[in-house]
Amino acid sequence: MPSFARSMVRCLLVTACLALLPLNAVAVDDFYRGKTIIFIVGSAPGGGYDAYSRLFANHIGEHLEGRPKVIAQNMPGAGSIRAANYLYNSARKDGTVIGMLDEAIYLNQILGTQELKADVVKFNWIGRILANSAILFARRAARVQKIGDVFDKELIVSTSGTASRLNWTVLKNALGMKFTLIQGYQGTGESLLAMQRGEVDALSMEWPVLRTMGEPLMRERKINLLLQTGIEKEADLPQIPRMIDLARNADERKLLEFFSSPSLIGRSVVAPPGLRPERVAELRRAFMATMQDPLFLGDLKRAGLEISSLPGEQLQAVVAREGDVPATLIEQARRVAGMTGR
Repeated sequence: MPSFARSMVRCLLVTACLALLPLNAVAVDDFYRGKTIIFIVGSAPGGGYDAYSRLFANHIGEHLEGRPKVIAQNMPGAGSIRAANYLYNSARKDGTVIGMLDEAIYLNQILGTQELKADVVKFNWIGRILANSAILFARRAARVQKIGDVFDKELIVSTSGTASRLNWTVLKNALGMKFTLIQGYQGTGESLLAMQRGEVDALSMEWPVLRTMGEPLMRERKINLLLQTGIEKEADLPQIPRMIDLARNADERKLLEFFSSPSLIGRSVVAPPGLRPERVAELRRAFMATMQDPLFLGDLKRAGLEISSLPGEQLQAVVAREGDVPATLIEQARRVAGMTGR
């Protein structure tokens, strides 16, 4: 074959190979170059959401083509409903705004919370960092020393997050437990200081964070661990009951399982709806690469934190599945959560 013909064949082969590439492969490679990603934290500074969000934001940029700068920005308000509404309705839908919301955000939607102006299933769920079981704990001087005491004695609890507010409201209304809920503190940090000042008796915090932040309090026996909120028990807390263990019959167990289900979502990363599929795929790939990054894992270890990651595709299915709840259970849940009318 003449050299000219051979050159033409090579050109045709290269052209054919390029045609087989995804249409936006080059665009994906270049998209983030020179850009800044804003990572919305749906809670106040301090506490588990903030800690996981900032650690993740510090590393994901290294796993995106173009290595964009990533800036964490706190947007507390209404148990992260403010942040959810922003991500859904106002944020840029090009992959430059992502975030972390309260794990009970989809529960708000199922229960018909009017302030929520978003369809949580339509968010692009990028991946889960941690399945979460929060631990309710009380100061040593409180009248309540174990969770069973709350059937007879008042426990004043700070509820800065949606999940905690719902959990204690349900236990109060469905089981008759004597919780008094205080919602004025912004985030876990403020709530912890309020407890130490004696303004409240108790609060809840995810176990990996409490195990680190609260280690001096536990070592000095200044707090008592009362209750786990997750579906599954923490391996190193076998003696602490779960919320669902308080159920006295099958109906109560179904109800408490429903309110424990946000633990499956835990600390997850979301993006607005409407992103191009290749951008979602790129973010999910970068998420899983971050979960395996030795530098990220080293920072987690130094902070005393851990992960139980879940890929975005599986997380998206979990969110969709958890929303499939019988109408009778939803109505019962709305009643015990103190939500009347529509």
